Amino acid sequence: MTNGFTRLTEQFLVHIGVERGLATATVTAYESDIAKYIDWLETRGIHEPDAITKQDVEDYIAALDQAGESARSKARRLASIHEFHRFALGQHAVTADVSAAVKAPKGASTLPDVLTVDEVTRLLDTAAVGGSTDPVVLRDKALLEFMYATGCRVSEATGTNLDDIDLDEHIARLMGKGSKQRLVPLGSYACRAITAYLNAGRGELERRSSAKIPERRALFLNKRGKRISRQSVWEIVKATGERAGITKPLHPHTLRHSFATHLIQGGADVRTVQELLGHASVTTTQIYTHVSPEALIETYLTAHPRAR
Repeated sequence: MTNGFTRLTEQFLVHIGVERGLATATVTAYESDIAKYIDWLETRGIHEPDAITKQDVEDYIAALDQAGESARSKARRLASIHEFHRFALGQHAVTADVSAAVKAPKGASTLPDVLTVDEVTRLLDTAAVGGSTDPVVLRDKALLEFMYATGCRVSEATGTNLDDIDLDEHIARLMGKGSKQRLVPLGSYACRAITAYLNAGRGELERRSSAKIPERRALFLNKRGKRISRQSVWEIVKATGERAGITKPLHPHTLRHSFATHLIQGGADVRTVQELLGHASVTTTQIYTHVSPEALIETYLTAHPRAR
């Protein structure tokens, strides 16, 4: 990366990381996307931000297509480029945002993987393994119930502390992207599972720790008494899904997608679901309104005065 881009890129990363407060992983993703974009521009002899044209941006997206990148990946990279160019315009490094008119490739807005209510029930019942009192089983049951009850991200589940849970009030506090907190309800199933885990599971896991100072804060612990990791959550979800006989693609975000979809199907409005998910924009949440056309048709037939 040459000096023409170096200073602007450094300022951009400070802007999104410090001023906007985006999560470290998000900043890292932006940094990677922009670095690859600039490397490609420099192979075309472009070494200054104001030398980039709309055609260059379009050609870069086309190059990603030729490289076999998925529509979703291309859309994410273009989103990073849009942010970078908007920032460059705000810093007066360029006289126009040449990326503004470049649209995401078709097919980028793919519907998320979603479980039916019956499949979620099967998954959560399987996690209990017939009422076992094994601390790991109790933890897995509580973890999965918590994730489906709150629609949390995997990082929010692993980051939840004991003092973030109020079982009397059925409330959980989640720390979302950009260190933004939100309160979400905890249903009765989740509260019962977490109570069972706290009464007969977490203490045993904490005692298994070899550390001089045990983990006192984290809600969910691994088998060695440490705060559970994202990778462990992935493995728990996958293993439980296999035991439950679920053949759909299954990952922690599947529970989040299912949470949102089931709320929309149950009559929740998009703005409420947006708040529960911690989405900055309602546009992100609106994808869930397209998952179940049957529910939309039913609502239309019920509500429209001349539908029947």
